[in-house]
Amino acid sequence: MEKGMEFFTATCLNWQNLLADDLHKDIIVNSLDFLVSENRIWVYGFVIMPNHIHLLWCKQDAWIEKNIQLMFMRYTAQHIKFAMQKVNHPELPNYLSTQGDREYQFWERRPHIATMYNREVAEQKLDYIHNNPVKANLCIYPENYKYSSAAFYKLNDEKLWPFLTHYAEHI
Repeated sequence: MEKGMEFFTATCLNWQNLLADDLHKDIIVNSLDFLVSENRIWVYGFVIMPNHIHLLWCKQDAWIEKNIQLMFMRYTAQHIKFAMQKVNHPELPNYLSTQGDREYQFWERRPHIATMYNREVAEQKLDYIHNNPVKANLCIYPENYKYSSAAFYKLNDEKLWPFLTHYAEHI
């Protein structure tokens, strides 16, 4: 098992459907792509739901001591804010922060992070990630939900999300 493989969940503020907009989902995807292309992380699985995301990922050696999660959440929040401001999005006021250190808050504080200690648990989390859209009635089959790694695993489709690495390569 790759040292440091993590199951990561970030929830939108107050479980709002911030990520229902594909433009916002694309910001998440672009951030993951950047982190992988810069050799900061490996991404083994993901799903972007309307109000939360799940990732199965691992920091690369040079980034072990860095807070990749914080970088990821700050970057995506900033770019979602810019996108919403650009179109004067009517829901932007729903994300006004009560904290003095920021104007807006898009993510709940304290995301969930769990370290994967064996292959069985990693596979369970990957199944959970892929079945999330089915349980939420967003699709019938996991591989039909675009913003997920399910097609990568179930259909061997490597074209849509080239930043993905098969988890078995690091176990």
